[in-house]
Amino acid sequence: MKKAVTIAGSDATGGAGLEADLKTFQEFGVFGLAAITSIVTMNPETGSHAMSPLDTGLIKSQIDSVFAGPIDTIKTGLLPSKEVIELVSQTLSQRTEKIVVDPVLGGKSTVDFIQAEPVQAMRQHLLPLAFITTPNLREAGILSKLGELTSKEDMKKAAAIIHSFGAKHVVIKGGARLGLEQAYDLHYDGENFTFYPHPLIDTPYNHGAGCTFAAAITAALAKNYSPEQAIDLAIRFVEAAIKGGSLINPFTGHVWHGAYNQAEKRLELKNDEQC
Repeated sequence: MKKAVTIAGSDATGGAGLEADLKTFQEFGVFGLAAITSIVTMNPETGSHAMSPLDTGLIKSQIDSVFAGPIDTIKTGLLPSKEVIELVSQTLSQRTEKIVVDPVLGGKSTVDFIQAEPVQAMRQHLLPLAFITTPNLREAGILSKLGELTSKEDMKKAAAIIHSFGAKHVVIKGGARLGLEQAYDLHYDGENFTFYPHPLIDTPYNHGAGCTFAAAITAALAKNYSPEQAIDLAIRFVEAAIKGGSLINPFTGHVWHGAYNQAEKRLELKNDEQC
């Protein structure tokens, strides 16, 4: 059985973070292991979120635990501080598995966050280890220092800059933010720019789509898919997850990680099994 590790934050509402990663790994038939870097909680009265980082010593102990046996691929998600990014980068620099870096970046605006210490640490220490990195438009604008990306040409410029930091493959998730007739994701491998067009899906129930996309790529790589095959499958997997999304609480709706495989039909009672 193939095995994948996620080093990421926990989303208590279950839609994103390592919960999304583990659900996605399972859908791909890949055994998932996890090291929690932080816990994101939601106020049930206001819908506001709060992030609580874990102690770096505890994070290190978890990382040591997940790497006690053989692993096939590794994914990183929310790394809440410069210190955690450096800790994770130091550990992963000793690994030989393919690493997928989902550069989850916080902050109130793209411009204000470009010079933040965690971003600098990500550029310097983590991205050089990435086999594939999967920023969305905002994150790509931050990492490339180009600010807001508003066109496909902007995406190409940002991808080239991010690739120069050492990531072998850069996948920028365009989504609906470009305001075009379709959604576009971009893959740059250092030589070729490849756009993946796919339909826009009009739904507010898309929480966790980015984490799920990166996790799907990670799981596909564990099963020996090529980067191009992994990206294409991840796009289709997330498209199904968004279409199958639903309202989870009064404030947010999540993608359904089991949609691609129609997981809701598993282990259903048959009529002759009903009590």
